[in-house]
Amino acid sequence: MSTTAIILAAGKGTRMESDLPKVLHEVCGRPMLAYVFDAARAAGCDRLLTVIGHGADRVQEAFADDGDDIRWVIQSPQRGTGHAVMVCRDHLAGLSGTVLVLAGDGPLIRSETLGELLATHRREGAAATLATSILPDPRRYGRILRDPSGQLAGIVEYLDADEDQRRIREVNVSIYSFDAGALRDVIDELDNDNAKGEYYLTDALGLLRRRGAKVAAVAAVPPEDVLSINTVEELAQVAEIMAARIKGDRPDA
Repeated sequence: MSTTAIILAAGKGTRMESDLPKVLHEVCGRPMLAYVFDAARAAGCDRLLTVIGHGADRVQEAFADDGDDIRWVIQSPQRGTGHAVMVCRDHLAGLSGTVLVLAGDGPLIRSETLGELLATHRREGAAATLATSILPDPRRYGRILRDPSGQLAGIVEYLDADEDQRRIREVNVSIYSFDAGALRDVIDELDNDNAKGEYYLTDALGLLRRRGAKVAAVAAVPPEDVLSINTVEELAQVAEIMAARIKGDRPDA
């Protein structure tokens, strides 16, 4: 069964204090996007649909010799995570199997984590499965709601959560697995009727649930792996963690 990755890498990175496309900033001597490619490939992905926008030519040039499994998809303008998947629709036409959706600015993601997500997705026979993390300090992440049986009941964004919901430590970290056909069925039904005027991929989960399809969640992401890069300070934090992994100083490396 084929597994395709959609990797969201179109962001400008306005807080990075640089004109360099965000995913080209280096972590331990390699562009951060390279680590996401590595994890996706090791998890069994045979196509990497990489959504780019800001500095698209520079990103393509940086990975010109990286393999023929990369398919570049332009997102312009950038109108949210759901829109990033929408622009991949031609590549998803007729596709069977599983589609992973990953963030290009999350180089700490590991193939083992993606493997656990995929195994749960297939075992549950789900239309969509999201990987979650349980954080000591969940900050402003969206909270995972579960029913009394432990099944996914929904996701509530931090700003919409009440005090009880904000005490939940299981959060959405924007790593998804979809049945390719189920994703195609709902992606064009997303709307941007929200404060930001963007299309959110999380809305696809709600559409699938309303159709009676199974949507699952697995707490597969170690807290350390959640850190994505939006600032130069976060880049330094991630580089420190990655250096320790490379040296084997961390037991979970």
